[in-house]
Amino acid sequence: MTNSSKVLFLLHLPQPVHGSSMIGLSIKESIEINHVFDCEYINLTASQQVSETGKFNLRKIVGFMITFAKLFWTLSRKRPQLCYLALTSTGIAFYKDLILIALIKAFRIKRVYHMHNKGVSLHQNQFINRICYRFVFSSAQVILLSKNLFYDINKFVKEESVHICQNGIPDLGLHEKTKEVGTKNIVRILFLSNLIESKGVFVLLEALALLTRKGVSYESVFIGAEFDISVAQFNSRVLQLGISDFVIYQGAKYGEEKEKAILEADIFIFPTCYETFGLVLLEAMSYSLPVVSTFEGGIPDIVEDGVTGYLAPQRNVELLAEKLELLIMNPELRRQMGEAGRKKFEKEFTLEIFEQRLIAILQKIIKK
Repeated sequence: MTNSSKVLFLLHLPQPVHGSSMIGLSIKESIEINHVFDCEYINLTASQQVSETGKFNLRKIVGFMITFAKLFWTLSRKRPQLCYLALTSTGIAFYKDLILIALIKAFRIKRVYHMHNKGVSLHQNQFINRICYRFVFSSAQVILLSKNLFYDINKFVKEESVHICQNGIPDLGLHEKTKEVGTKNIVRILFLSNLIESKGVFVLLEALALLTRKGVSYESVFIGAEFDISVAQFNSRVLQLGISDFVIYQGAKYGEEKEKAILEADIFIFPTCYETFGLVLLEAMSYSLPVVSTFEGGIPDIVEDGVTGYLAPQRNVELLAEKLELLIMNPELRRQMGEAGRKKFEKEFTLEIFEQRLIAILQKIIKK
């Protein structure tokens, strides 16, 4: 061990699978991070399925009590120099984190929050929330996924207390298996996310309907678990828009099944209306897929508009359809953008690069 600094990580681990839990798992399993620091881990995940997120039940209450006891024991016995917390910024989970933070502050231990979500700016004008946010962010350091997200916390955190650490994912090298672009008659568009309205599911369906009315040939595959959109609601909208022959819903897929779905795609689409970063975009770029997404959160840091893919304003159905049509009709453009995305991924977004960024930030905070 090159550095005996003790760091306590309070983070989310799968299941369920989402951006914060996948990054949490990467940190916990990182050989490099565990080599540099003397690490302890506490899992904050309360929901077993995506559909349970934000809901309250007895199991979660008992789970939180166990988490609080683990934290108290670890702080008392291990005395870490730094507590890393994957903070949830809104909802019931925020108030649970608030109680844990109060305990950490009572032990006078340095805190750093890794913000995988946002929403502070939307709730800060309520008196109780404002008091809570001031308490939570007081004397704390904050890790953001992009400079574009600083606006969300700038009322409570000074810029010098903010560190930027873009996410990264493992490079599986599967882009080498990608088929030659243009070998099929029908171009496949892939949407890979849970069925959440804010991810742009219905917006995308409307854009696909517009393509259909223009006579553009395509097939679109949707992969993801139900959330605030049920399968019945999804299928009803597809039927209503008259695109049943062009849209396929395949449910949630993981592991090799998910990899196969990405390899079979020609274009990756993620028209999200509310996002911080979007790990799924990194996955698509690692497979050399051109990406169509939105000017939202840290996404412009990932997708270089006109180079690795296209970005459109949120909920702009016409422009979304226009960008998709450009890529559908031009296989060479798809190839060029996919290759550019792969190079950008290798340069900026691998798991190893993320680990080094995070290690440097944590060392800097400990030394302060």
